[in-house]
Amino acid sequence: MSGGCSLSRAMFEDDKASIGLGMEIVELRPGHAVVSMTVRDDMVNGHGITHGGFVFSVADTAFAVACNGYDEPAVAARVDIRFLAPTHLGDRLFAEAVERARYGRNGIYDVTVRVGARDGDVVAEFRGDSRTIGRERRRGIGTQRRE
Repeated sequence: MSGGCSLSRAMFEDDKASIGLGMEIVELRPGHAVVSMTVRDDMVNGHGITHGGFVFSVADTAFAVACNGYDEPAVAARVDIRFLAPTHLGDRLFAEAVERARYGRNGIYDVTVRVGARDGDVVAEFRGDSRTIGRERRRGIGTQRRE
C-alpha cells in the first residue's frame, strides 16, 4: 500500500466482515483502491457459481477504502452493480475502485471487478455514491446495538 490513507487502513483493519472473507488491499491511494478476494467453497451458490453477494462485497470494500482515502470519514449514499459474467470456486477476484468525481461532501466511484488478475476478464461493474460525515459522527457508527 502506498500514500497516506490512514483512515482507510484503520477502517479496513477493523472490518471483520471483509477480513473474514479473506479480502486484502492490493493498492490504495486517495480516491483509488484495489482489493482482492479468492472465492471459497462457502461462497458458491446452488448453481455452482460465486454468490452475487460476495462479488458485491469485494466491490463495496474497494469503494469504501477508496472513498475514505482522503482521511475524511465517508459512507455509501447509493450503490448499484451489474453482474456480467459468473466466477467459480478458486477464482481470485480483483475489485478496482476509481474516483470519477468528488465535490463538497459527495463523491462518485466506479468499481470494476475482474477475475484471475488485475487485467483479467470483467465480471461486474459497480457504481457508488459516497457522502462524507463528520469525525464526531464516525465515532458513533456501529455503536448502537439492538436488543
